[in-house]
Parts: sequence; structure tokens; C-alpha cells
Amino acid sequence: MPLKVAIIGRPNVGKSTLFNRLAGKKLAIVHDKPGVTRDRKETEARLNDLKLTIIDTAGYEYSNEDNLEARMWEQTRKAIDEADVCLFLFDARAGVQPYDEHFADILRRSHKPVVLLANKCEGKLQEDGRFEAYKLGLGEPIPFSAEHGLGMLDLYDALKEHYFEDETENAEETTAEDETDNRRPIQIAIVGRPNVGKSTLVNALLQDERMLTGPEAGVTRDAITSDWEWHGRRFKLVDTAGLRRQSKVSDSLEKLSAASSRYAVNMAQVVVLVLDADAVLDKQDLTIASKVLDEGRALIIAVNKWDIANKKEAIDRLKYRLKTSLTQVEEIPTVTISALKGEGLDKLMSAVLKIYTRWNSRVPTAPLNKWFADTTASYPPPLGKNKRRIKLRYITQAKIRPPSFFIFSSNPEGLPDSYLRYLTNSLRDTFDFGGVPIRITVRKTGNPYADND
Repeated sequence: MPLKVAIIGRPNVGKSTLFNRLAGKKLAIVHDKPGVTRDRKETEARLNDLKLTIIDTAGYEYSNEDNLEARMWEQTRKAIDEADVCLFLFDARAGVQPYDEHFADILRRSHKPVVLLANKCEGKLQEDGRFEAYKLGLGEPIPFSAEHGLGMLDLYDALKEHYFEDETENAEETTAEDETDNRRPIQIAIVGRPNVGKSTLVNALLQDERMLTGPEAGVTRDAITSDWEWHGRRFKLVDTAGLRRQSKVSDSLEKLSAASSRYAVNMAQVVVLVLDADAVLDKQDLTIASKVLDEGRALIIAVNKWDIANKKEAIDRLKYRLKTSLTQVEEIPTVTISALKGEGLDKLMSAVLKIYTRWNSRVPTAPLNKWFADTTASYPPPLGKNKRRIKLRYITQAKIRPPSFFIFSSNPEGLPDSYLRYLTNSLRDTFDFGGVPIRITVRKTGNPYADND
């Protein structure tokens, strides 16, 4: 089984940099501003032959009030409880600080194995800070640099002591998993404007306070992935930072958060756009929805806070905005929910599975070309640039996810977009592609006699 490793330390000591180093890619936002990480972020990783599950955590800031800092600490405490080993980072340049000592005391009382890393230890100038860490009572501090990858072999040796692999158990577990479900999990990105209830929705689905929530707008800064199972089907739920209008984003940290959210959309199969029932499909919602569809993702609209909404007004506005402002894909599934009360969640997940199936659909060749012949016969293509009618010969489905089709023609020049929209809408109606983005490309067929004398 993978060794679960929590990366612990006060703000701005390099925890997210180490997380990215072990993950082998930039999954966590790294910024000079202290306290960037708020939720605990988890991913699979490898260090040589060691299989790891690594957890990035918020920097510890003590608070005995019910505020954001207290909720951040609760997330860190859960990471310590779940971990097999804790990597405790301190800044060797700054030396041991009061919060380092307080954190060390918490880790000692947790009775979890601790590996002490003297980070930012690129030269001899940091030696004094490293030796000072002996007073923390956590053993020998390993000279380390998460940014430059120094000390990774020593870290490997320290983790190896706590790593035990039961090969029989792993083999049985793998076989059982292959027999019950050999499909990959469906990745769902939860997106929307700030403070519409995205993290609350993820927590309601997981039935766990996994995501940091609160009345403050913009609590989530990074895309956080959680493994989950619903009715025997596996999912990866990705909570994202709220997306504001680009013209309003000037802070470099918010730009990184927005980039992380966009990356989550690009990697997802299904995107759930969460709306506030009091402001359904405003301009920013429409911008997000359009970008999701342009990326070819399957889209579901979840109208949140339905328990306190003016229902008739919200439904009328939603229908009007879908009809007039989001016309590129018809029949986008919409579900009304209350994330706070856990209402409408089964209905939402049923819609996710239905749209995912459509997004993965492949139309058999025979019915596809019969539809194509009937459709082009009832409404023939218009005249082309050379005043001759454009001949569309046949169609084939090039790929799924999203459904993409090639139409072959000997003279496709000048085929208007309006005719392609006609074909797209007819294809969607005939083969039940409602709510799914469809891509149709017209390609020119070669002349079979061109190379003959």
C-alpha cells in the first residue's frame, strides 16, 4: 500500500514546492505570499521505488476563534491524523521560529513518525539554522532544498524505514478491483463564480468536511481532487477556485488560482457549473459555460441554494438565458440543488452519468450514413463558390469525448456555417446527443484519377 505522507510546517517554508517536487509536476500553487495553501491537497507520487500518497497542508497559524485560520488548522490536523509519516519542514535560512516549536510539540503528541527537513539549505550559510533545529526534539534535521531537489536521497532513506509492502495483499486487491470495475474514474470539475457553494457541494457529495468552506469569498485557491464512489462508480471530484471576470483579476495569486481552475476544466470529462439561484447565468457564468463547451467538455448546470430561491423567477431567467445566450449546445442538463442541505445530489449525479454516456457515444457507421443521406436529401447543401452545388459524399465518426465527425466532399469550399449548424442539430436530435458539444469538420476527398495519365 502507498505510504501516506503529510507535509507539515508554518507558512512559506516550501511545503507546496516539495509537494510538486514529489508529484513530478506543478499541482499546487507556489507563491511568495505566505498562506497560499488552505485546503489539504492530495495526490499519488513515487520516490524511486516507494509508492507514496502525499498531502500538502496549510501553514499553521494559531487561532482559537471560529475563523478561516482555525478552519485551515482543522484541515492540517486531519492530514496529520491520516498520515503514516509527517514531513516537518522549517526554513533553515530563518532558523527555528516560535511557530516551529509549537508545531513540533503538536507532532510529538501525535505519536506519528516525523522526518525533519531543514529546507532552503543550499549552502553552508544555513548550517547554524539547521543545527538549531535539534532543540525541536524530532531527531536529526536533513539538509534539504525542495526547490533544487537537494537531499532527495536522504529523504528516500528516511521514508524507506517506514515503508512496508505486502505483495500478496496488493495482488489480491488489484485483482478484485479489476474484476469489479476496470474503468477509469470519471473526473468531474466543479466550477463557478466565487461563493456560489462549490466547496459545500463537494463536501455534501463526500459526506465529509473535506473542503474548507466559510462565508468569505474566494476561500478555495487551488484545485483540490478527491476520490469518491457513488453507486459502485468511481469519480474524481475536483473543487476549483472561483472564477471572476478576467478584467477584475489583477493579483498574481488570483491569476494562478484561475489558471489552476482552467487546467481542471481541461482535464475533466464532466464539468458542473454551479450557479447562485439569485443570479442565474449572469455574464461571468455564460463566459465560463462557453469556455467549457469550447474545450469539448460535457457540461451540467447546477442551480444552488434552491431552498431559499425565488423559484419561478430563477427558472424563467435560466430558460431565457439558455435560449438566447448559450445557443451553441442545446438541451444542456440543469439540476436544482441545495448543497448546504444535501438536496438534489442524487439527481445531479444521475445527470452526470447520463451526459457522460452521451459524451462517450459512438454512432454505428450504417445508421450514421443513412441519417446523413436522408438529411442531405431533404435539405441539400447550397451552391458553392463556383456556382455548383456542394456534394457531401459521406460521414464518419472520427472520435468520441466529445463526439467528432468528418464529412468528406470533393468541393467543400464555401459550405456555410448555417448548414453545418443544421447538420449538428439534426445529428444531436437523431442520436440523443442533447447537451453534448459536437464537432463536425468537412474534409476534401482526393481525386482518384489525379495521378493517372
